[in-house]
Amino acid sequence: MPHPADRKRRSRERILAAAHRLFTARGYDAVSIDEVMAEAGLTRGAFYAHFENKAALYAEALLSGPRRLHEAWREKTGRRSVASLEELVSLYLSEAHLERRLGACPLAFFATDVANRDPRVRRVYTRVYGLFNEFVQRQGQVAADSDRVLAATALMIGGVAVGRALDDPSLR
Repeated sequence: MPHPADRKRRSRERILAAAHRLFTARGYDAVSIDEVMAEAGLTRGAFYAHFENKAALYAEALLSGPRRLHEAWREKTGRRSVASLEELVSLYLSEAHLERRLGACPLAFFATDVANRDPRVRRVYTRVYGLFNEFVQRQGQVAADSDRVLAATALMIGGVAVGRALDDPSLR
């Protein structure tokens, strides 16, 4: 019996979803390809039909992260988009985001990890950061190259990254 036409696409999506969950929880170095594939319910051999190596998987997981975050938020709220910049900031800085109950933005969850990766991963991170700035700019109706947008996104991403590292709930 032949495989469904979209089998490869669905397998790739399962691998990316598993990688995103594991990388956001534990970071690049603490996650193996075998763990990603087990989480995805696939064999290690299937990995190489989709990705050339772990760094390529990491870059793709980073690139797909904003979509995953938006889908998780939409699933939890039943809404297609945020109503305002204030709502976006509130959701982004929420305990639910810190605890990955509303998904996990790769900009915040991969931030310290990316600095130690290869140039391709850093290029993808930079691209995603640029897209996030454009999104925030559209929400706040501010010029895209505005220092205010850059400051806001740096504070949001940094706030989540620091909040994840703290063990004192009152500081979070």
